[in-house]
Parts: sequence; C-alpha cells; structure tokens
Amino acid sequence: MEVIAIQIGLHIGKFDWKGSPKNIGIKLAEIAKKADEVGFGSIWVMDHVFQLGTRYGTIHGPETAAMLEGYSTIAYMSALTKRIKVGVQVTCNFFRNPALLIKMMTTIDILSGGRTYFGIGAGWFEREAIGYGYNFPPLNERFERLEEILKISKHMWGKNVNTFEGKFITLKEPINIPQPLSIPHPPILIGGQGEKKTLHLVAKYGDACNIVLGTTLSEAGTLFRENVTWNEQAEHLKHKFNVLKQHCDEVGRDYEEIEKTATTYVKIAPDAMNSSEIIQICKTLAGAGCQHLIFNMPNVDEIIPLEIMGRDIIKEAKDF
Repeated sequence: MEVIAIQIGLHIGKFDWKGSPKNIGIKLAEIAKKADEVGFGSIWVMDHVFQLGTRYGTIHGPETAAMLEGYSTIAYMSALTKRIKVGVQVTCNFFRNPALLIKMMTTIDILSGGRTYFGIGAGWFEREAIGYGYNFPPLNERFERLEEILKISKHMWGKNVNTFEGKFITLKEPINIPQPLSIPHPPILIGGQGEKKTLHLVAKYGDACNIVLGTTLSEAGTLFRENVTWNEQAEHLKHKFNVLKQHCDEVGRDYEEIEKTATTYVKIAPDAMNSSEIIQICKTLAGAGCQHLIFNMPNVDEIIPLEIMGRDIIKEAKDF
C-alpha cells in the first residue's frame, strides 16, 4: 500500500502522576487542552476500574495503581476542549445496562457538540469484573453480548422506539431523545483483532476498527515488546486489514467506509524516542493502511512531549 496521510490520537492510560490524586483533575485538564491546541485528532481513556498490571511493564503499573472511570472522564475532557474528539478505548460491554450506555454516549455527544467516538469491545479483564461484583461471562457469551449492544445502538440511534427483544435484555420502549449530533451517530469503533469474530463484527456494524500493536519501548514489558520491530507491526496490520476486507466482501460492506485505527506506545525523551523516529513509525504504519494512529505516551503529564508532537509530528503526518 502507498503511504497515506495519517491522523494522530492520544491515549491516556495512567493517572498516578507526581502530586496525584490531588492534582489529577488539574493535570488531566492541562493534558486535554494541550492535545486539543496542538492538533491531536482524538483523545481516549480506558474502560477499566483496575489498572492493567505489571505484565504491561511500568507503562500502566500494578492493578492497585490509579484509574478513573471512563465515561465521566471523557465527559470532563469534552467540556474542557473545543475541537478534539473524545472516546473510551474500549468500553467493556457488560459493565453497564446497554440502553443506559447508549444514552450516556448520546449525552456526551450532544454536550460536546458531536465530538465523540463510541468505542466498544468484548471485555477481557476477569479480575476487575469479579472484584466489582460482575459475572464474568465465557468468551462466546461476551461476544454475543457485544453484538447485542451493537444491535441496540443501531436500534436506538435509528430513532426506533419499538420493543427490542434480545437474548440478554428486552427494551420495552427505548426512547432516546434528543438524538446524537454526530451524523448518523457517534462513529462505532470496535476494539480487538480476532479474525473470526471481532473483525466480522467490525464489517457488520463498525465505523472503525482498532488494532493494539507492540512497541519498542523498554518500559512496556515483554507482553508488548517480544520480537517487535515496526516493520513487523506494519505487516501485522496489513494482515488484519486484509482479513477485515474479506469480511466486508462477505457481508456486502464497503471496506473503504471503515476507519482503520491502531494504538501503540511511544515516548519522546532523550533516553527513548525523538521526533524523527516517531515520524518514521507514522510513515511505516500509514504505509500499512493505518489512517488514525493513537499514541499512548507514558510521560504525557510532562506536557512538553505533547508540544513536540504537535510541532514536529502531527503537521508532518497530515502531509505524507
């Protein structure tokens, strides 16, 4: 594939900055405003109640490290910004009543002026689910629940107030007024790269896919760093996008309608990466078909890396 222009997003994956928890709100506001100012296209947080654990290295931290609830966090960031889109990457499908989830997403879309993504996935973190009193369904059921929420989103965002009869929930009168400002609704981003189920659901229901990639950062831990090069990650992306195209062909969907996004970890620092290296990462992954590259930046609280990203990388990425 030829190299194409690429949009840059920001993923905030940790909150135990110096001075936290007292300064979490102040620092998060500073980060969101700066990301908006320097040209990031999107800003995301996770849908977790526990941190991800040390198998991800020091990028996230132990399960007991700081974590914020995703939807209240993106609502907060949307109120502080003017242009950037906000989203949860990605929503655990069994944490909330599906109809209420669509209402929450609709509300944030309206209050932000139509600046949202609806990120959704099957859910995977058994420890936090059990820790918070949720049943943790088997994998097949989690995917069935995911598809049901996707059907409910189309139902409610299609102004359909008729009864929805699902396998897991019945909605007698799913009134959703007002409707989202995003037309026809907030873009549905489905996270995951499973070739049989997840990418099939993207083809049927999604407006965007999201593939999480490895990284060369030393603090990422072996889970993301084993045998990783950026060329290998590009080949991985190409393969996943080709599988998605096959599913699109099977269901009669236009593959070009779907935004191809990926998430990875980069760090601008003297002992990590510089602007030239990150520009090359962008070019390599854009060449694999990625249209929207979302960076988790472990030192995002320092703010200067965001300024460098805006000055040296975001503008260049638009002109590949």
